[in-house]
Formats: sequence, structure tokens, C-alpha cells
Amino acid sequence: MTQGTIDGETRGTATLDPPPATAAPGPETAAAPTTPVEAFDALYAYTAPGLVRQAYALCGRRRLAREAVEYAFHQAWDRWPEVAVDRDPAGWVRAVAHDYALSPWHRLRRALRYPDPPSGTGAVRALRDAMLELPPPYRRTLLLYDGLGVGLPEVAAETEASSPAAAHRLLHARDAVAERVPALADPDVLRQRLGELLEQGAATVLATPKAVRAGGERRVWLWTRGTAALSALIVAATAFTLATAPTRYEPPLAPGEAVAGVPVLSGPQQLTSQAEQLRVHLDQQPVTGPARLLPSPH
Repeated sequence: MTQGTIDGETRGTATLDPPPATAAPGPETAAAPTTPVEAFDALYAYTAPGLVRQAYALCGRRRLAREAVEYAFHQAWDRWPEVAVDRDPAGWVRAVAHDYALSPWHRLRRALRYPDPPSGTGAVRALRDAMLELPPPYRRTLLLYDGLGVGLPEVAAETEASSPAAAHRLLHARDAVAERVPALADPDVLRQRLGELLEQGAATVLATPKAVRAGGERRVWLWTRGTAALSALIVAATAFTLATAPTRYEPPLAPGEAVAGVPVLSGPQQLTSQAEQLRVHLDQQPVTGPARLLPSPH
């Protein structure tokens, strides 16, 4: 038990036991693959089943777990020259799959709003429910360190955090799980239950490597066509704007102002009875003064 300070915060006595040693990941094939297709298929056959169980432990949804793995391998096939020379291709794919499984945007999909009913023994179900209550970074750190035996520096690099921050997340994740399931307070028991959770994970039928490669190529083709269509639309809109835009400056009209004191526009007013009698009287009188202008009938 050691006293430690993590991310500027002093924790109580706690210790991080080293994870159990694991063999370096790599496809177990009789002969080394000689073509990119063979290498990709070997990587998929070796890592895809385990990645589905890991993604299921992170998100609790079988459909999303399969989508995450297929998406990760689509990305791997699209960037195969980069993945092929990576020092840990399995880790590259695992990081993409975990990112996809923990993406918050999946909450907007009605079919993926709630986790699937848990399976397995009572202890495994309790652990899965406890993990789903953790924040995604804590959940992922706990799975990598205690579930897969990844070293703390590698966990920090994969989760894009510093080593003290990764240790801080791990200790808090252990405390939260132990608070919900007291039987898992011992790190050794927790690792054993995590192993059982991964072994009893989502039972789903995986696509063949050829189908995954075809899906990745189709996805790239659709993105390319979509980008070309969008570019053509932008060019057409720009050409239309240039063709219809005015070629000279036209000053805007001055805004109108209210003018006071102007009488309301209206027709002749109706004569009163006295004015009507006066008009009749004047019409009946003979012309005795200067000649009056009268309308000519012709």
C-alpha cells in the first residue's frame, strides 16, 4: 500500500497491482501471410471474436458491438498500409472499435437506447451492470488494465490520457465497482470476473473477412461519390450565382418617411341640403353678368 498523488489530487492508500502477463497479440497461422488480403484476413480471424466481446462489455448492446468491430476493420482496410506497419495492428483496431462502441451519438438511435438483457451468472451480470454505470473513460480503462492486462502506459496512450490520469481513472473505477458489488473489492477477484465477462460475452455471428473488406470498399466508394456530387453541386451553385448576380451597383431606395399635415385623399364631399338648394337656385337664375362658360353640346 503506497501513498500517491494523481493529477494533483492526493488519494488515500492505494496500490495498482501489475496486470497479469499476456502474450503479444498476433495471428496464429501456419505460414506468414504474403499479400495484404491474407494479412487482413488473418488479423480479422484472430482479433474480431474477442473485440466483439470487449465492445459488448463496454456498451452492453450486441448489435452495436458488431457494428463497432466491422467499422474498425473498415477503417483498417481503408488505411491498411498504415496498419500493416504498425507495431500493434490488433491494438490499432481495438482502439477504433472501443471508440465507436463508446460514442455518445449512439444514444440518439432508438434501437440502441437501452442495453440488452444481461446473460451469464449472477456475478457476471452484476459486474456488467456496474461497468455500464461507470463513465466511458473509466469503463474503458478498467477493461484494458484489469480485463485485458494492458500495461498502464499503453492504457494511457490508447485512451489519450497521461499515466497519472489513467491510474486515477482505474482507481476510481475499482472503487465504484466495489461500492456496487462489494465482492469485487479485491483486484484479483475483479480480474477473474472480467475474464468471465469477456468469455461469456455477446454471441453474435460475424461477417466473413471478404464481406468486411467489400463493405469497407463500398463505404469508401460511397464517400467518394458523395464528395464528388457535393463538389458538383457547389460548382453549379457558384456558376448560377455568377450568371444571375447584377453586374453594376444599384443604390438602394431611401426608406419612406411619414409626412404630416396632408389631407386625406378623398372624392367630393356630399352637399348639404342648404348647398343643394343654393345650387338649384343659381342654375335657375338668368345670366345677367359677363358671359359664363358653358359646356358645348357639340
